Amino acid sequence: MVKHKEVENGVIFPVGEKNEAYAEFFVGQSYLHPLIADPTIDVGVANVTFEPGCRNNWHIHHEGYQLLLVTGGEGWYQEEGKEARRLSAGDVVITHDGVKHWHGAAKDSWFEHIAVTAGTPEWLEPVSDDWYDQLKQGLE
Repeated sequence: MVKHKEVENGVIFPVGEKNEAYAEFFVGQSYLHPLIADPTIDVGVANVTFEPGCRNNWHIHHEGYQLLLVTGGEGWYQEEGKEARRLSAGDVVITHDGVKHWHGAAKDSWFEHIAVTAGTPEWLEPVSDDWYDQLKQGLE
């Protein structure tokens, strides 16, 4: 059974289009709706929606940061060398400059967050199915 199906239609902001621009850096399907994309502002703000089981690759933000404001569903956030953190609506994540991390939906839930991002991302390896499968067992 899929949880939080209402997230599929957007919780606060629209879901947006299929995230084709960054699809190579995700396992599964995500959707992207830019909220602020002004070239005169050094920060991007977007609503990112993940289908169940979707997650992004490990990545690092150089000369910047990323703030995640969780608006719906259930998901995961993990920094390299630390335990994965379960996320749900109302959670806030701060990722500092240079920290390797990933985030995405739980296997059985839609997931949505607002991403506030500054700096340049460096996309790294995918989160393996074996690694992800170990995490999801704690959710069920």
